Amino acid sequence: MAHALTSVRLLLAVPFGLLMAQAGARRAAQAALVMLVAIATDLLDGPLARRRGTVTATGAAFDHTADCLFVTSGLVGGASRGAFPWALPVLVAAAFVQYVLDSYWLYHGRALRANRLGRWNGILYFVPPAIEIAIRLGLEGLQPLLPLLVWGLVLSTLASMGGRLWALRAQLRRSPGSLAGERKGLSPR
Repeated sequence: MAHALTSVRLLLAVPFGLLMAQAGARRAAQAALVMLVAIATDLLDGPLARRRGTVTATGAAFDHTADCLFVTSGLVGGASRGAFPWALPVLVAAAFVQYVLDSYWLYHGRALRANRLGRWNGILYFVPPAIEIAIRLGLEGLQPLLPLLVWGLVLSTLASMGGRLWALRAQLRRSPGSLAGERKGLSPR
């Protein structure tokens, strides 16, 4: 059942992006409805899986992928209309790719390896589309907040990605097969 909820969010990604790419209050209202359904499925799938004892690393990866595709689709749609700078959807996608590669490939993990800043960013990525929808629905007073939030997310995403690279660099230096790891094992002559 949790996978079904996550699948709904995944299926809503393209319609959400298309609605975000179109101007007007009617499309904004439709985008708001789609976003509310997506957020509801996101809030319900994890607790449902925990309650039923069906939590898996694959399910968590599916959940994160659905979140990323949904929010990136909305950000791309908004960017195509000029509501967001292209830097944000590009960085969201790049950060997710780094998160997956870093977790599975580089660390040979069986689950995604999150960091605190990345976790907060993942939650906050939903906010710019929500604010932009609210602005199109008549809450123009939120307009000054949108660029501050978007550029703050661009900076925090860069910081998160930099932190992951720094941690990877440190791990590679400690690895026995690395040049730095081999130097540590050499005895002084």
